[in-house]
Amino acid sequence: MYYLGIDLGGMSIKAGICDDNGKILCKDTCVTVRNEDGDRIINDMANLCLKVISDAGLTVNDIEYAGIASPGSADSEKGVIIYAATLPFLNYNIAEKLSERTGIKKIYVENDANAAAKGEATYGAAKGYKDSLFVTIGTGVGGGIIIDGKIYTGFNFSGAELGHMVIVKDGDECPCGRKGCMESYASASGLIKLTKKRMEENKDSIMWKLCNGDINNVNGKTAFDAQREGDACGIAVVKEYIEYLACGIVNFINIFQPEVLSIGGGICKEGETLLAPIREIVKREQYSRHSDKQTIIKTAELGNDAGIIGAASLGK
Repeated sequence: MYYLGIDLGGMSIKAGICDDNGKILCKDTCVTVRNEDGDRIINDMANLCLKVISDAGLTVNDIEYAGIASPGSADSEKGVIIYAATLPFLNYNIAEKLSERTGIKKIYVENDANAAAKGEATYGAAKGYKDSLFVTIGTGVGGGIIIDGKIYTGFNFSGAELGHMVIVKDGDECPCGRKGCMESYASASGLIKLTKKRMEENKDSIMWKLCNGDINNVNGKTAFDAQREGDACGIAVVKEYIEYLACGIVNFINIFQPEVLSIGGGICKEGETLLAPIREIVKREQYSRHSDKQTIIKTAELGNDAGIIGAASLGK
């Protein structure tokens, strides 16, 4: 069987053909060109899908189903994108429209982080477990929750906004309107903001050298690189950042008690430098610390293909 996965983003659309093992056989991408009603996106998406199918040496009839991973809230029962801040969709029946343009009869739609969580549970870090949680760290903090093998979305399809749990009361304002959200502190953006703040306070930090004297060159690796070189400021930044991230993770574990919690995003390239101290904090602070069953905390495995593979797993 073959499955078509579509990763719909504000900047690009990616599509790929996956087999029963979640292996991508063929994939391609195009730019997301927006217009007022979103029909340009659908046309481009349809053309991309048909091209990928053709490039794989298949026909539409060979595709069991297609899945779309989209930003925002998606009604997976009706195939409708309810709202996506970065796309011109409002109660938009994307499944029906894409089906009309491609001939693919069965199309699933899901929030992109939820789809990635499903992909990790089906083919990645949480394969073989019924209850898992996926946290993705990028510009913001997103996530997906899998309970008994199924995506948890809440009654209105807006659940699992993990990044908008407050971890600092009356803290920094978040784009969502609240103050002190995990997203403001534990995202890559939060790490960069914290790094710049500490650099301004510590003009002798090696982080200035790592950035060639220009604070605008700070990225998510700067503090970790400084830590590896023994820089006191870098060590302090990494410690503070990990404490914010671990605070949120402890909260998630206390609420959901997943068998596996996987973390995705570029920051995960730090490997055990990131995960080992998180595990220590979780071990110390989680409510279930005396249980003989503990949540496994690990790096997500699907990487940049999480959107395609996750979308292709939605019918599983």
